[in-house]
Amino acid sequence: MEYKFPVVKADSDRTWRKYCGFLDLSLDEFMSVQEALMLQQLKVLGHSDLGKRLFGDTIPSSIAEYRDTVRLTTYDDYLADLDKNIGVTLPVRPHAWATTFGNGGSCRNVPYTREAYERALDNLMAVFILACSKKRGRSDLVEGDRVLYNVAPAPYLSGMLATGASKIFNLRPVMPPDQHDGLDFRDKITEGYEMALRTGVDIMVAMTSVLVKTANEFNSMSSNKGILRHFRHPAQAYRVVRAYLNAKLENRSVLPRDLWPVKALIGWGIDTSIYREHVHRFWGAYPYEFHACTEAGIMAVQSWTRNGLTLIPQSNFFEFIPESEWLKCRRNVFYEPRTVLLPEVRTGEKYELVISSFYGMPFVRYRLGHLIRVTAMEDIEAGVRLPQITFESRSDDLIDIAGFTRISEKTVTQAIANCHLDFEDWTIRKEIQQGKPILHMYIETDDPSEDAELAQMLHRQLIETDPGYHDLVQLMEILPLQLTRLVPGSFSRYYEEKQQQGLALGLSRPPRVNAPESVIEELTGMVPVMPVH
Repeated sequence: MEYKFPVVKADSDRTWRKYCGFLDLSLDEFMSVQEALMLQQLKVLGHSDLGKRLFGDTIPSSIAEYRDTVRLTTYDDYLADLDKNIGVTLPVRPHAWATTFGNGGSCRNVPYTREAYERALDNLMAVFILACSKKRGRSDLVEGDRVLYNVAPAPYLSGMLATGASKIFNLRPVMPPDQHDGLDFRDKITEGYEMALRTGVDIMVAMTSVLVKTANEFNSMSSNKGILRHFRHPAQAYRVVRAYLNAKLENRSVLPRDLWPVKALIGWGIDTSIYREHVHRFWGAYPYEFHACTEAGIMAVQSWTRNGLTLIPQSNFFEFIPESEWLKCRRNVFYEPRTVLLPEVRTGEKYELVISSFYGMPFVRYRLGHLIRVTAMEDIEAGVRLPQITFESRSDDLIDIAGFTRISEKTVTQAIANCHLDFEDWTIRKEIQQGKPILHMYIETDDPSEDAELAQMLHRQLIETDPGYHDLVQLMEILPLQLTRLVPGSFSRYYEEKQQQGLALGLSRPPRVNAPESVIEELTGMVPVMPVH
């Protein structure tokens, strides 16, 4: 039976108020919600073994006392508490465990209480509603919409939420979770697209990098009719033929939008804003962005204007370490940085996010390592009166060169995009050669440019993109970028070898920034290559 009932009918609709009502809050109202939930959490946490260890003998009775007396924490502070088989020190019995990976590939286990898991699903529903919205209180999301989840399987949080959404939302998954959770991630994506050709898809959920890579592969396949060889199921015939006719009428190759005319693309990742126009050209829709991580769940979402991200007050208690304080930490590991609250942030400034969990979750003044920038104090177009943010980078993914610049994955991604460079993948890190620091990029690309020319192109774009890099080049009179072109198949072979070794998905892809020597040796050791300045 096909369901065609709209999920939201008006801004006074109960569903809109439940999931998206926080967008109507003032800054004072936002902080009132934060304070009320945090005080509840302190009572729950304070009577647990974990709380007693972090708080001492006295449970803080106010937000000010909490921030004054409780130190900032990192994941290392919870190692003894986050054992899947024990968890007895936690304030509330875990309902489910999510998995992620930290620095150096260390596995992190994150317990979710039932209430926290349900809140995360509520926030995911807000994402669906807003991704299909063009104005306040109006959404094109209807019951029965088909959703394709191109996400990592459980126990990754994305897979857990996809499974939960498939059970409780009146939206139909293209591929049921019990079919995709046992598949390799790449096989899962391929199978998902195959099934979507038979069923159609209304909403696509995927990392933006996956959407970009799929688009590029389609561009190559359709030019030599590879799609016809790939998709031969009878139920796919109409969709494929229609796509080819549309493309031929416009004298171009087949694009994903010809096969899957979606109403919403839900994406995330550091490159979402960079490849926004690229995704729109291939998929026919702009990516709707949200920000999340395993320890904190879904923290921030865009409104229907897609201008910036608004923090969700019911997700976590938020504090912000100003960039100047964060830099002091990098120079002195014993320095305890001061934090500010949301009313104290300033437009244009960078901050490291600090969260405290609600709903019996364990994290207390927890440093996520996420650097955000405040882009505006409100979204005037949407009438949202709360600060707007964008995710800049992870604090541990920055490369410091001679104290002038702190190159991030986002900076390099922007430079590559400005060069209009097609690539399989890349990694960049700081190396010391002849006693001097350099930026060394390892990239797999079939771009016809000479290596020296390619390095110069990227060098010029880094100068344009990053003021610190510009100052480094001008004042030190050096060319800090070195490039090594990897042989075709380097990254795919690396991935396949790690999968054969039984490594988890999070360890099967080389880190984009500051990869260790062992990873570089594996990538470059397949066929000897010579680095080029």
